Amino acid sequence: MLLIAIVLSSCTGDMDEVKRYVSEVKQRPADPVDPVPPIASYTPVKYMVDGMRNPFIENIVAVQRPTASPEVAADPASYTGPQPDLDRPTEYLEKFSLDTLKMVGTFSNASFEWALVQDLENIVHRVEIGDFLGQNRGKIIAISDDRIEISEMIPNGNQGWLVRDASIALEE
Repeated sequence: MLLIAIVLSSCTGDMDEVKRYVSEVKQRPADPVDPVPPIASYTPVKYMVDGMRNPFIENIVAVQRPTASPEVAADPASYTGPQPDLDRPTEYLEKFSLDTLKMVGTFSNASFEWALVQDLENIVHRVEIGDFLGQNRGKIIAISDDRIEISEMIPNGNQGWLVRDASIALEE
């Protein structure tokens, strides 16, 4: 105990020197602060809209393209190439774009295979080959353990259709 008392009494010794140094540091003048940089002046620019299109209104101009014969342009049923079934009722998953749908699993029995697809509302749907999904008339053509293969019908801009392959991979 005596040893601890001696050690502690030596720590409280000559504090006058420390107090003098602290008061000396406090009396020193502070370093000068850098001046605030000048603010650049604002020069307004007038937006001239005369003769320019309004950026807030969609303004699409239809382009007429020449066709091979006038009867082809008059009757869309006479077009050759792939055609979607426009009379088919749309299915629930066709209101979602493909990039918002997630494949979350598969299951099957001895003769059939289904895929599980989750939509933006976190509802899981059972789909099978032949079902439609996506906003481009996507028809499911194959289901495997890790992906759903889809065939989409895309308008080609010339009153015809293009077939495009797409897929949805299993989320891990």
